[in-house]
Amino acid sequence: MRTADKSQGSKPKKLVVIYPTPGMIGHLVSMVELGKLLAAHGLDVTIVLGVQDDKGAAATASFLADAAAANPELSFHRLPQPTRPCDVPADDYVSRVFESARASGPDLSDFLRSTSPAVLIVDFFCYSALDVGVKLGVPTYFFLTICIASLAFLLYLPVIQGKTTLSFRDLGSDLVHAPGIPPMLADHLPTANFDRDSASNKHFLALSEQLCNSHGVIVNSCRSLERRAADSIATGLCTFPGRRTPPLHCIGPLIKPREEDGGAERHECLAWLDAQPKASVLFLCFGSMGVFGGEQIKQVAVGLETSGHRFLWVVRPPPGFEHLTGHDLDALIYPEGFLRRTKGRGLVVKSWAPQREVLEHGAVGGFVTHCGWNSVLEAIMAGVPMLAWPLYAEQRMNKVFLVEEMQLAVAVEGYDKGVVTAEEIDERTRWLMESDGGRELRERTLAAMRQAKEALSESGESKLELLELVRLWISY
Repeated sequence: MRTADKSQGSKPKKLVVIYPTPGMIGHLVSMVELGKLLAAHGLDVTIVLGVQDDKGAAATASFLADAAAANPELSFHRLPQPTRPCDVPADDYVSRVFESARASGPDLSDFLRSTSPAVLIVDFFCYSALDVGVKLGVPTYFFLTICIASLAFLLYLPVIQGKTTLSFRDLGSDLVHAPGIPPMLADHLPTANFDRDSASNKHFLALSEQLCNSHGVIVNSCRSLERRAADSIATGLCTFPGRRTPPLHCIGPLIKPREEDGGAERHECLAWLDAQPKASVLFLCFGSMGVFGGEQIKQVAVGLETSGHRFLWVVRPPPGFEHLTGHDLDALIYPEGFLRRTKGRGLVVKSWAPQREVLEHGAVGGFVTHCGWNSVLEAIMAGVPMLAWPLYAEQRMNKVFLVEEMQLAVAVEGYDKGVVTAEEIDERTRWLMESDGGRELRERTLAAMRQAKEALSESGESKLELLELVRLWISY
């Protein structure tokens, strides 16, 4: 960890401490980007990391090592291993993450006492850190890596659950309503909220209250993309009666910049894209945790082959096949002869591709996405229309927002029934790449791209909101 230079002429820089959730790469990437942005505006920034114990620890460690090496303007501090909470079921991952952050509270408190930051910024899984900030008199903000519409739902969650004794899982085909967002089926809500009496749902209810108690909520989006949700929050429509509406600061889209070459070899898929016609390739990528079984992989393969369109497909080995590589793996998960027959027209990439660079390549004409918010923002900033295939967490909600509110995607049918068929993949691919509807979707996405880039310009709404926050924090 570097020692921060706290001098700014004769005046010390104000310190901002950022407290992300370890192990969730999507959250971590955005919060590192926030740190870089704040450092560029004259603040001293330290990113404090709790201890991670899940299987993604190696990937997180690698990302953090690269981030620390590439960004000497940031400091990183690791908290010690907390005592493991003993009352959290092993299969309740969401509650375990919340409780792990709570268990690190005393160590976070010791660090804050020793550094006296001007501001503490926390991820929503670390909501218990608000109590630490309040006790020490440190102004505490949330930075949410979800969209504004998801925040509107989260703030309104106590109101919804106060109107009924039923759990969401018991609502059947009933629609759930919240200000500023489209009505949606209860089964499109995160599974952590399905059972109203579950530990995970109680955490989200507590989070909703803590958001209102904070100094403000910073969101990785811009108002112009989600005007209705932002206005509903700002006017107090989403807040439980008697609770204060937290100030809303929309500073996005904030996405990881394109990788600098630095002498590194360019990924093979980018060279392949160089040889493809403009806007001719369908890109399929499902995030760091998107894994399908063998039958679903075969259905996607058949659908892509039948469509006749060019494709770039990122595939992770299905569960139980992680130990296999090369021809042994290919023979088991793809239809016989698929790779040979589609050679030249399609490219299958194992496990990972540089997503932002791919989306910004002129050959890409469409994106099949799991609807993770970071991926959505990257697609919008590249002007690439989306086919929405949500998998977990709040992604089904994002699908509703994208399709019905923002109108920047069309849903892939069948994701909620176990298997998306080859026929559906074929039909949606042809629609996106060939039809008038697909062209209209592309035009709307390009318009959204222009809105987002305008928000980040020197006089744009997101840039001005960020500068307002920085000026406030420097004045503390």
